[in-house]
Amino acid sequence: MKMLRFRTSSIRSLNQEIQCTVRLLDDTEISCSIQRDTKGQFLLDHVCNHYSLLEKDYFGIRYVDPEKQRHWLEPNKCIVKQMKSHEPYTMCFRVKFYPHEPMKIKEELTRYLLYLQLKRDVYHGRLLCPFLDAAYLGACIVQAELGDYDPDEHPADYISDFRLFPKQTHKLERKIMEIHRTELRGQCPALAELNLLQRAHALETYGVDPHPCKDFTGSTAFLGFTATGFVVFQGNKRIHLLKWADVSKLKFEGKTFYVIGIQKEISFKGRMHCQTLKKLVLTFHTTTPAACKHLWKCGVENQAFYKCAKSSQIRTVSSSNVFFKGSRFRYSGRVAKEVIEASSKIQRDPPEVHRSNFTQSKSFNSLSNKHLIMNMEPLLPALPGPMEGEDISTDCGEMGYT
Repeated sequence: MKMLRFRTSSIRSLNQEIQCTVRLLDDTEISCSIQRDTKGQFLLDHVCNHYSLLEKDYFGIRYVDPEKQRHWLEPNKCIVKQMKSHEPYTMCFRVKFYPHEPMKIKEELTRYLLYLQLKRDVYHGRLLCPFLDAAYLGACIVQAELGDYDPDEHPADYISDFRLFPKQTHKLERKIMEIHRTELRGQCPALAELNLLQRAHALETYGVDPHPCKDFTGSTAFLGFTATGFVVFQGNKRIHLLKWADVSKLKFEGKTFYVIGIQKEISFKGRMHCQTLKKLVLTFHTTTPAACKHLWKCGVENQAFYKCAKSSQIRTVSSSNVFFKGSRFRYSGRVAKEVIEASSKIQRDPPEVHRSNFTQSKSFNSLSNKHLIMNMEPLLPALPGPMEGEDISTDCGEMGYT
């Protein structure tokens, strides 16, 4: 009879604790210890328990590898096997799936966390805003975090103390001040935050996490995924919106990303019009294979979350036409319809919302580091100061450290 021998060093290595730090949406941090076999879901649950958050399906944990490539932590895989950086690990808690209808969020706590994410999106230029929308969003932030305007407490330039936009002009500050003093007066923080969610979710770039690439002509484009479908931006213009119902497959090969779908074409013959369906193939090129794979996985997850009626419909997909070749991936989690249904059934006393004081994002100083992020606004190259009615031009952020 053979004796089983265990390597003492392997057992010791398996039980070794690893320190993890997670940066939250208000830039505070929490830490915990994990084992080498701890899966990603444990860390996400740890953060959600810290908040007493039930509507947690909208959120995820993001990290950046040594090559500056972003990733979402996969809940069903060991954390150590996903991380390529040296210990201790540092990650970020962020909104992963933006709610299509913020009013269907059940709890104020969840709305507050979405508000913090949108405040970051505004601050880092990810949420493109026409001038008046930018002023309104800025005023909502000021009202939520400062309260009503008080001439005895607030100097004439009090808005300049708030770093709301990377390129914040005096004209924009004056408009923010006007809206804050009048239109939003009397609103409590929760109502001001809800008003921001309502205005922001109507913007074209709401929920867009921009992936930089080149189209087939070599022009710079930014790809994104929303509750509606797959979007492509060039400059500040959305040039493609392919609804999820019309997207049949997402795939990638090396640094090339393909979106295969159906395009509806209407032709007229006399007084009659005919609608035909035409196959559409959009091709884009990323800077690295890792960036392309990350783009593909984001697309697969967003399509499953927003398109499927229930999680049992989700299937494992392949990055290639041949199923046993290429990468295989499956979104593991509830879908949007299930999340909304579960939210409607929440019955508990609402948890207390601990709002943080206004702070400047830690990642703002990284805006000048061209090796980590693009030194331009994600969807619009930097331009001179905005005029009335023009889009607010802001520097890009969060391309490396979200």
